[in-house]
This record gives sequence, structure tokens and C-alpha cells, in this order.
Amino acid sequence: MIGKLKGRIDSYGPDWVIVDVGGVGYVVHCSTQTLQALPSPGEAATLSIETYVREDQIRLFGFASDVEREWFRLLNSVQGVGTRMALGVLGTLRPADLSSAIALQDKAMIARSPGVGPKLAGRICSELKDKAPALGGGIGGDPSLSRLQSDLGDQVAPQPIADAVSALVNLGYAQAQASAAIAKAMRDAGEGAETAKLIRLGLKELSQ
Repeated sequence: MIGKLKGRIDSYGPDWVIVDVGGVGYVVHCSTQTLQALPSPGEAATLSIETYVREDQIRLFGFASDVEREWFRLLNSVQGVGTRMALGVLGTLRPADLSSAIALQDKAMIARSPGVGPKLAGRICSELKDKAPALGGGIGGDPSLSRLQSDLGDQVAPQPIADAVSALVNLGYAQAQASAAIAKAMRDAGEGAETAKLIRLGLKELSQ
């Protein structure tokens, strides 16, 4: 079972890349975001790999990070989501944005992915809601951030936080973006921070 490939980029296709490892070229299917982050042909690259073995083929799926690979596995556990659709979701949303969308039950954000309709987006949110925070805390994430995002989604967050999120949404930011930014602002500002301070820190976070 292949878990990681480290070699040089040989060539690119619409949704795949060939990685040359010691003279052997591996065809690896990737999301558009991963493909865009990889270097030019001839340069060194490392990909986390998920290997799918079927009776008639072996397919390799590559990811820029272990976190992205774990999200790919989780998405594939949802009924109606195959490998192609999972790559489509990861090509549309970064892992952090996907985590926020699921924690907040933001079906519209997930439905932006190709081939994902409102019904399937709702199923993804529902089935992965309890798994997403564990993923965030278990792979280098911040458990307190995940909990706060979940509180926002359940509408049980303190009023200053909810008001700050609403203010950023009114400024044109997506719900998931605004909530993630305010969650990080709350972590920096500490408990009891006023709405105005959270908005200021949230905008600073979004501008980075």
C-alpha cells in the first residue's frame, strides 16, 4: 500500500500528475487545488497518497497534506460521494473551509462543489458533523476552535460572537469564512471580548 510519494514532477493532465520516483512514473489523481500548488515539471514534490485497489485497477489519489487526505476518506464514507466528487469538493474548498462549513452546517457552501446538490450537501453536513471536530483536533487542528464553530452552528455561541459573525456576513463574507475568522479572533482576544474588537480582529484575519 502506497502512503506517500516523493519524487519529481514529470507531467500534468486535467486531473492527474505523473510523479517520477526513481525512474518509475506514478499517475496520481488530485484535486484542482492540489494540482495548482504543485511545482513545475522537473521539480521535486511530495504527496500524501490514498491507494484504491479494485479487481481491474489500482488508482492513486494524491494530496498536499495528510489533513486533505483524511477529508478525502471522510467524504468517501458518505453515501453518494465517490472519489471524483470528493476531489471536486476538495478542489472547491480548502480543508479549513470544509471543516467550518460542516461545523456550521453550511450546506450552501458545500453545494458550490461540482455535482453536489442541496440534498447531498445536507447529507455531507449531517453525516460528518460529529466526525469533523475529531478530525480537526486529531491532526494538528485546534479543538477549541472546532467547538466554537460548532456552537456558532448550533446558535448557542455568546451574543458578541454571533453579532460579530453577522457583521462580517453583512460585509459580504461567506458564513463559513466569517465564523472561522471570528472563532480565531475569540481565541486571540479571550473570553469577554466585545463585538467591535472581535470584528476588528476578524477582519485582520481575513485580510491575511
